[in-house]
Amino acid sequence: MRIERRYTKDGQSAYADIEFRLTTSEIRNPDGSVVFKLDNVEVPEFWSQVASDVLAQKYFRKAGVPARLKKVEENSIPSFLWRSVADADTLATLPEKDRYIGEQSSKQVFDRLAGTWTYWGWKGGHFESEQDAQAFFDELRYMLATQMCAPNSPQWFNTGLHWAYGIDGPSQGHYYVDPFTGKLTKSKSAYEHPQPHACFIQSISDDLVNEGGIMDLWVREARLFKYGSGTGTNFSALRGEGEKLSGGGRSSGLMSFLKIGDRAAGAIKSGGTTRRAAKMVIVDVDHPDIETYIDWKVMEEQKVAALVTGSKINQKHLKAILKACVNCEGSGDDCFSPEKNPALKREIKLARKAMVPDNYIKRVIQFAKQGYKDINFPTYDIDWDSEAYLTVAGQNSNNSVRVTDGFLKAVEADGKWDLTYRKNGKVARTLDSRALWEKIGYAAWASADPGLQYHTTVNDWHTCPASGEIRASNPCSEYMFLDDTACNLASLNLLTFRDEKTGQFQVESYEHAVRLWTVVLEVSVLMAQFPSKQIAELSYEFRTLGLGYANIGGLLMTSGIPYDSDAGRAIGGALTAIMTGISYATSAEMAEKLGPFPGYKKNREHMLRVMRNHRRAAYGERTGYEKVATPPVPLDHASCPDQALIAHATAAWDRALSLGEKHGYRNAQSTVIAPTGTIGLVMDCDTTGIEPDFALVKFKKLAGGGYFKIINRAVPEALRTLGYSEADIAEIEAYAVGHGTLAQAPAINHTTLKA
Repeated sequence: MRIERRYTKDGQSAYADIEFRLTTSEIRNPDGSVVFKLDNVEVPEFWSQVASDVLAQKYFRKAGVPARLKKVEENSIPSFLWRSVADADTLATLPEKDRYIGEQSSKQVFDRLAGTWTYWGWKGGHFESEQDAQAFFDELRYMLATQMCAPNSPQWFNTGLHWAYGIDGPSQGHYYVDPFTGKLTKSKSAYEHPQPHACFIQSISDDLVNEGGIMDLWVREARLFKYGSGTGTNFSALRGEGEKLSGGGRSSGLMSFLKIGDRAAGAIKSGGTTRRAAKMVIVDVDHPDIETYIDWKVMEEQKVAALVTGSKINQKHLKAILKACVNCEGSGDDCFSPEKNPALKREIKLARKAMVPDNYIKRVIQFAKQGYKDINFPTYDIDWDSEAYLTVAGQNSNNSVRVTDGFLKAVEADGKWDLTYRKNGKVARTLDSRALWEKIGYAAWASADPGLQYHTTVNDWHTCPASGEIRASNPCSEYMFLDDTACNLASLNLLTFRDEKTGQFQVESYEHAVRLWTVVLEVSVLMAQFPSKQIAELSYEFRTLGLGYANIGGLLMTSGIPYDSDAGRAIGGALTAIMTGISYATSAEMAEKLGPFPGYKKNREHMLRVMRNHRRAAYGERTGYEKVATPPVPLDHASCPDQALIAHATAAWDRALSLGEKHGYRNAQSTVIAPTGTIGLVMDCDTTGIEPDFALVKFKKLAGGGYFKIINRAVPEALRTLGYSEADIAEIEAYAVGHGTLAQAPAINHTTLKA
């Protein structure tokens, strides 16, 4: 492939036009004690303290980086891409404590990421020439440094540790398909083939201990969590409670195993740092245990409420009982007898009225009788990371119910709904469909789970149905594909493509970035290792990618366009259409040189049908969709204030379809829109993923701790776009920061907005 330079110049450092500064990164406990501190962290001058902290605290390699390195010559690789290893001779001259250190500069991280991608891209035959490889390397480093795009967290954790520093370790049970021989291979190394994928979908069979079964899934999940990835599984294959077992017994049911998996996930810190494990649990709406599953988190939330309330009630009354015993002036054992100690009698009555258990009341009296004057009875709070939530189940996964059009039609018709046994398919119970629907709605209101996954619609847009149904998703549901596949993500920061002077969206720059990052993600499949044989084989066969964007809310607000408006939706739709069209066109471009994904042949007609449907949507068509039960909402051409976006969207899909018809596609899927939580912070995004901007006033973190209130940086720019004077903007800013609202602000307030 030929790689164009847009941001960098040949023969000049990728960082030549970027100023860098040194900062201190620090984490403090609420009591002020220091948890983490790193001085002299080098970051681009314009990065916020939050972005700098995320990089230093989450993504810097903290140890094991050799202080002295040497290159390893490879005849088939350009010299600028030779990997590095520890220079043992030079290291031996240093004091032992100084031989291995951690990363200190953002440039080290950008270099190891972009260098590794370019190294494997060269090995995989992605570049026409060494000049194209150098341009790819430089453009990616520039985009990382200027916060234009960021890959998912596992890339930051794992990618380049072997290439840049020679860091390695024993195999962790991973597999990969050798890209040059096509053979499944067991990894001999922890990092030579990194684990760059964030999103996994894993299957489970109704088997307790064998490979692919229940206990094996916990091992596979642990392998993913350790390297910072997340995983989702549809558990509907597991028998319901009371179903017959082959040995003559009865199954303990789905929920008993979900609780084991929940505990296992809670014990593992994702990426070996402070991120929680990311896990999705999905159950089909016809599973025999579906009602218990829906109620699971509701009941656990109620347990937390009981723990919090009960602990405070118990502490209050038990301390009062102890005090009544201690402050008594009676003789002998009189102080410990309610018949002879009126204060104790009163406190016992109050405690019983508050439902304090009698055995605790008696225990405290005995405690006082032994001479103790105080008792430690801890109380709990409702913080999500508190002991109360750690005590209950169901806190380490997102839960979803998978519904079909058949179920939704039953709800509409107020019909019945059958729950079926897993093994023989017979009806276990018949429910009122609307009652089950109401149960789902109530549970989501009460505990924010379960979510819904629309099985029929998802599979209508499935590019590879000849290879099986889509039954599950990753933890955040942006990636939906076959079981035992993986997806690596990257997100473009939309606001960085807006020209600050003109306010125009630089669509050609956006398309350039989409093309390069599609290649990055394809190369990441080439270089990756996976936690099981099946995932390694299917990831090679389908090569699914997850390019997306973040900061649509920030872009719309800065442009003075309401998020909840026809114009806002049209811009979001156009940007999505451009991204997906250009990404699939790039995939077809790679297929011309490298061949389509191995599973393409038997899915060719299905995939081209889906591509034609996407093109129809980009053209704003409302009819004519092929084999789609529910037609999509098409791109709204008339409402888009920037018609150049519409022109580029339709052109992108013309090219994606025509190139695909000629060459096929290198990837079965290419784009998603992810939540971009941590990477959104490292890019200083005002908003994550697809979400709106929700605050006028934000808190800016200072180096060394502390915060101060500032106006959301999109607000003044939005006001300028809307024509407000600088004087008005200054007044509005001052009012909003001081009051946290625009209710009575000068020039713009709730009244003027309604007018």
